[in-house]
Amino acid sequence: MAAERGSRGIWTPSNIITLVRILLVPVFVAVLLAPWPQWFGLDLVLHESLKRFIAAIVFVFISGTDWLDGYLARSRGEVTDFGKFMDPLADKILVAAALISLVELDALPTWVVLIILAREFIVSGVRMMAASKGVVIAASMLGKFKTVFQMAAIVLFVIKDSHAQDSIQAAIHDPLWDISWIVMAIALALTIISLVDYLVKARPLFGLGNPAAAGGQGEPLPPVDEALLGSLADAVVSRALQTGGTVAAAESLTGGMIGEALTRIPGSSAAFKGGIVSYTNEVKGRLLGVPRDVLDGEGAVSRSCALAMADGARRALDAQVAVAVTGIAGPGGAEPGKPVGTVWAAIATAGESRAERFCFEGSREEVRLQTAARALEMLLAEL
Repeated sequence: MAAERGSRGIWTPSNIITLVRILLVPVFVAVLLAPWPQWFGLDLVLHESLKRFIAAIVFVFISGTDWLDGYLARSRGEVTDFGKFMDPLADKILVAAALISLVELDALPTWVVLIILAREFIVSGVRMMAASKGVVIAASMLGKFKTVFQMAAIVLFVIKDSHAQDSIQAAIHDPLWDISWIVMAIALALTIISLVDYLVKARPLFGLGNPAAAGGQGEPLPPVDEALLGSLADAVVSRALQTGGTVAAAESLTGGMIGEALTRIPGSSAAFKGGIVSYTNEVKGRLLGVPRDVLDGEGAVSRSCALAMADGARRALDAQVAVAVTGIAGPGGAEPGKPVGTVWAAIATAGESRAERFCFEGSREEVRLQTAARALEMLLAEL
C-alpha cells in the first residue's frame, strides 16, 4: 500500500543529499570560525574579509542542496518518511549552526537568535502534537518566505562584518550594514507572523475553535453550496489543464459529489479520469484494494483506509493524482472516537500519499458538501 513510501528504503539520491547537507554543516562552521588560514600558512593571502566570503559561498552551496534533494524526491517518486523527517531537520540544523556562529563572532545579537530558534521549537512541538492526532497542518507561503529571508540575512551577516565600521554612525551609512539589517528585520517579522499563523491554524488541537480547522487549509470553509463546489471544481479542472495533470476520485460518504462537480465543467474530460463510488466495504476491498485487515481492524473511517482508497483509485483509473474521502455523514453511524462528521480525506500521487482528518458540523448534507469541498481543495493544492 502506498500509505507512505518508506518501503523503498532510505538510501535514495535525495536522502543521501540530505545527509550530506547535514555533514557539511560542521564544514561551514569551521570555515567561518576556525583560524584555518593560519593553519595552512595562508593568513597573508586569505585575510578575514576573504575568509568570510568563502564561508558565505559554502553556506549558499549547502542551502542550495535543499532544492536539489526536494526536486529529486518528487521527480523520481522517491518521497520517503525518512526524507520528510530529515529534510526540515537538516534546514534547522544549518540555520541554528549559522546563527550561533554569528553570535560567537559578535556579529548578531543573541535576542535575534532566540526569537528564530524559539519559533522553530514551538512549531516542531505543535507539529508533533498534530501528527499524534492524525492531523496535518498545511505549510503556508509565510513559512517559505520566512526561510528565504532568513537564509539571505545569514549570508549578508556572514559577509557584513568583513566590512565593519568603527562607529555606529559610520555603520548606519554603510549600505551593506543597512541592507543586512533590513533583510534581517523582514526575516524576524515573518518569523513571528508565520508562528502566529501556525498557532491560529493549530488552535483546534488545544480545544479552541472548529476542529475541522486543524486540517489542510487551516481555516473553516465558508458555507458550502453548489456554487462554491462549482468554483472549486472549475479551479481544479483549469489547473489540471494548465499543468497537463489528470485526476481521479474514490468516494464513500459523498457518493459521487466530487465527480459530479468536476464533470459539470466544460473540458473536464481531458483532466478527470473518473471516479469510483465505494460506499460499502466490499467495494472498497474489491475495486480499490483496501486490505481486509484495515477494514476489520481500523475500520472504513480511518487514515489507512483513506490512503488505500486514494492509491487504489489512482492505479485503477491511471491518474496522476487521486483523492479519496471516507467518513460518517450522519445522523447515525457514530463510533467511539469517531463522532458524526468525522471524515478522512487522502491524496495519492506516484510519489507519496497523505491523509487529513476533519470533524465537520451540521446536517448530513452539510457534512457531505464540506467533505466534497475539502477534497477539491486538496486536489487543487496538489496540482
